[in-house]
Amino acid sequence: MKSHPKYDIAKKQMRLGGNIVAFEVEGCKAGGRAFFDHIKMCSLSANLGDTRTIVTHPASTTHAKVEPGVKAAVGITDGSVRISVGLEHIDDIIADLEQALNYV
Repeated sequence: MKSHPKYDIAKKQMRLGGNIVAFEVEGCKAGGRAFFDHIKMCSLSANLGDTRTIVTHPASTTHAKVEPGVKAAVGITDGSVRISVGLEHIDDIIADLEQALNYV
């Protein structure tokens, strides 16, 4: 987005932009667990960035030891999900996410 303060830096570093998607599932920790338990195609990982689509739960991985107030300040909740979109067909990715969200 051109209005972002770091747009010029991103334009220098990337040709097409990033591929991280973040959202929050309902039901906090229980909803997040149900979602992750039902992911089929996407890989589960604490790291983002691969040719495969990777789904991570920052509250229990990358930010597990961060103080609750700090997590809240950066928008990490028990229901937060981050997805690094890979090279699979978009319809397959969407289908996997939709079927997993049906369990939330």
